[in-house]
Amino acid sequence: MKALLLSVVISFFTTYFAMPYLIKFLTAAGILGVDLNKKTKPKLPASGGICVAVGILAGLLFYVGIETFVYGGQDTSVQLLAAVSSILIVTFTGLLDDLNVKSRVVDTKDGKNLKVGFPQWLKPLLTLPAAIPLMVINAGETSMLIPFLGKINFGLFYPLLLIPIGVVGMSNAINLLGGFNGVEAGMGFVYMGSLGLYSLLYSSNPIGSVIFLISAAALLAFTRYNWFPAKILPGDSLTYLLGAAVVTGVVLGNIERAGIIAMTPFFIEFLLKARSRFKASCLGVVKPDGKIMPRYNGKIYSLTHVVMKFGNFTERQITIILILVQVAFCSIIFLKPF
Repeated sequence: MKALLLSVVISFFTTYFAMPYLIKFLTAAGILGVDLNKKTKPKLPASGGICVAVGILAGLLFYVGIETFVYGGQDTSVQLLAAVSSILIVTFTGLLDDLNVKSRVVDTKDGKNLKVGFPQWLKPLLTLPAAIPLMVINAGETSMLIPFLGKINFGLFYPLLLIPIGVVGMSNAINLLGGFNGVEAGMGFVYMGSLGLYSLLYSSNPIGSVIFLISAAALLAFTRYNWFPAKILPGDSLTYLLGAAVVTGVVLGNIERAGIIAMTPFFIEFLLKARSRFKASCLGVVKPDGKIMPRYNGKIYSLTHVVMKFGNFTERQITIILILVQVAFCSIIFLKPF
């Protein structure tokens, strides 16, 4: 427990103190994105997920060192190093996407996307390599309890099929919901912290809690710079990272059902975006008073559109509402342990 606590602290402070230097570096390098929900559309340094990844890696590697040299936990170290590899691979992929993004002014009438990155069909393929470290160590338990069907042993289909589907699907699902200051990091802190606590209390394998709680600490530090008004944008490097970290923690901690329930908002977002063939944006139209109104003639293609339909909210208010939605779904897993 002491090793975990120290790892969490290291993750938080590494991200917190490294962030100002990353902001300066990204600004000087011209790696910028447009803050979409502001009237002035300011350009801010993007790809903040790099610093979150550094914090997570610092915490995980510290924990691996303690496990290896103090407790002799070689099996635990192998699994955590696989997690480190997945996070590095997917963060690099997200960074490439961020570097490929070109900013232009949004036409608020037709609601076109502001960012032009990799084509949507290519993004799942780019995130697929992040599943390889989990596949090669045959991570997780191959038997799962399926509602109405009972316990099923998937055998080789679990590492070779279900894990890649999980990594690709979750990384890209989380990437669909964003664009508001603090929403990716805020929701991420909630589901990472909740799954970490759940894993700590109910999982037979503590590795999941290590990944989740260390990730939650890094996200909390990042939120300090990404909260309204943001000083840095998360970029795909963060959203891809979060998806890979969630699947890694869920698989290694053997808490698949709790993970599915906690991440339900992103499954809903996927279905809503599918209605637009993944062409719609989460964004609204910023009014002169700072309130954000729906676009697409009132059609709902995102959870953000649902929130906008219920009232005239500011960007900060929309972010807080979405975080509370995430809190509600994460609370369900504690009502009855799965």
